[in-house]
Amino acid sequence: MTEHLPRADWTQRASLAKLVEALGAEDLRWVGGCVRDTLLGYPANDIDAATRHLPATVIDRCRSAGIRTVPTGIDHGTVTAILEDGPVEITTLRRDVATDGRRATIAFSEDWRDDAARRDFTINALYAHPETLAIDDYFGGLDDLSAHRVRFIGDAATRIKEDHLRILRYFRFATRFGDDWDAEASRACSELAPTLKGLSRERVGWELQNLLALPDPAATVERMRELGVLQEVLPESGRREVAQLARLVDAERSAAIAPAAMRRMAALLPAIVPVAETVAARLRLSRSQRGRLTCIARREPQDAAHPQGLAYMVGRECAVDRLLIGGADPAPIIDWEAPAFPLKGGEIVARGVARGPEVARMLQCIEKRWVSERFPSRERVEQLLDEELAAR
Repeated sequence: MTEHLPRADWTQRASLAKLVEALGAEDLRWVGGCVRDTLLGYPANDIDAATRHLPATVIDRCRSAGIRTVPTGIDHGTVTAILEDGPVEITTLRRDVATDGRRATIAFSEDWRDDAARRDFTINALYAHPETLAIDDYFGGLDDLSAHRVRFIGDAATRIKEDHLRILRYFRFATRFGDDWDAEASRACSELAPTLKGLSRERVGWELQNLLALPDPAATVERMRELGVLQEVLPESGRREVAQLARLVDAERSAAIAPAAMRRMAALLPAIVPVAETVAARLRLSRSQRGRLTCIARREPQDAAHPQGLAYMVGRECAVDRLLIGGADPAPIIDWEAPAFPLKGGEIVARGVARGPEVARMLQCIEKRWVSERFPSRERVEQLLDEELAAR
């Protein structure tokens, strides 16, 4: 009996019906995450389609139907249709001609099974007819989905040798969709873990962030360490840091704070700023991500003594991160708004101090005392200024 995709909201969009009309229902299938997630009752965030048409034909047919396209991955057969409800990636059916673990040489195909065979996991190789919503399942993905099992298509080691990033993808997908570890996949990931060194650091960093952003990746990270995978991508992380991640996840849950990949990555690193900087550079993190990682790396045991003072000095986001990793309650700063420091440099100049570094030094000194005294009134700030001037 053929299984069908439930009629989710996205399957009934007028914009998608227009796309189907342009490309032909028999030459188009919804594929991948949108099919998998809809079957599981999850919202489908990205809509992907596979087609028998060559990219040039896709572009021409869409143009004739008034649909704008962008050749986002034309060398690999991908064209993105810009629709009013969101973009749709349309990829011509493909088969691998040659692979080297980092990139593949592909040839276009007209066989749906060829296309399914080059995908990574059975649950990602499900195709749905755009009108009937009948599902084509070539490798047992429906059974695996029902059993909460993540399994490579074919031999796990062979699939990993085609693209080494599949090691990290396996752990991410198993965390999100699996109930247990597949023995064959685990063995292959462990044996081929050293091949991760050949990947671009951006790809590794992106995959790590996707994993760490999941609700609870702690057990997965521990599994990666046991299999020797974590050591290849984050050698700075030892047993102590892996345990620290597990405690952080529990703390986030207790405080009802959403997961944050950078906070969790920081938990996987020792509290040493040069280490955080090295990891950020190696994984090609953005400037803001690097700043967050290094700020967390400056955490100290005394952070919890004055949470609001910490938030004032380093910002609320970093303060929350540091408190959570340190096992302290961030509640005092969740909805707290930092007060404005009630003293300006001009006031110090008016008291006879020449403009320059001395004014900045005195401002900084008084501000630190103001913070340490938990933000007293303007009157107290004036007293602190008097004390500084007298000492000077």
